[in-house]
Amino acid sequence: MLLAVTRAESNEVGTQVFTVPNGLSAIRLVLVPVFLVLLAQGQDALALIVLAFSSLTDLLDGFIARRFHSVTRLGQLLDPAADRLYIFAALIGLAWRDLVPWWFLLLVVGRDVFMLVLGVVLANFGFGPLPVHQLGKIATFCLFYALPMIMLGQAFPDLAWWSGPVGWAFGLWGVLLYWWAGMIYAGETFRVIRIPRVIVPVQSDTLET
Repeated sequence: MLLAVTRAESNEVGTQVFTVPNGLSAIRLVLVPVFLVLLAQGQDALALIVLAFSSLTDLLDGFIARRFHSVTRLGQLLDPAADRLYIFAALIGLAWRDLVPWWFLLLVVGRDVFMLVLGVVLANFGFGPLPVHQLGKIATFCLFYALPMIMLGQAFPDLAWWSGPVGWAFGLWGVLLYWWAGMIYAGETFRVIRIPRVIVPVQSDTLET
């Protein structure tokens, strides 16, 4: 049933490259190094502005893609890639400044490496990526909004008394859900690869004489 739903949804996904949502996603990707440099230099207010702009374009490209039925395969790759890169950039910049412990960064990166290994296993058995689980979306949401909260306390120290605890609450909960979703993906991966594959023999169209 899961695989059948995936195939049905894939029929509604376009192959266009030059669309407005894809353009907005490309802008978000281009701004990732700008965000990282600003954050590493301690310009937290400017880095937050870039992040806020990227978040708005993220909401906008999703709305346009759904409203005008312009969801594309490229967009499905660019959108989550931009989210991951912003999370990684924020973690690297904050860890570089000793505002986030390195073990926190390693937990997040380690989970994505784990998912990459699962993807390789699926590919070796002839399967594509698994559908995104709702728990994984919630975990990404938590991480995506935890780090700006931590940055907010650095940019505006008067707000640190509440933004710091809120940010760490989102962050720790996000990492827990991130790995929980990873275990679900692992279980689903091993379930899928154990499904017996039926090989249909090819019949010749020529008649034997």
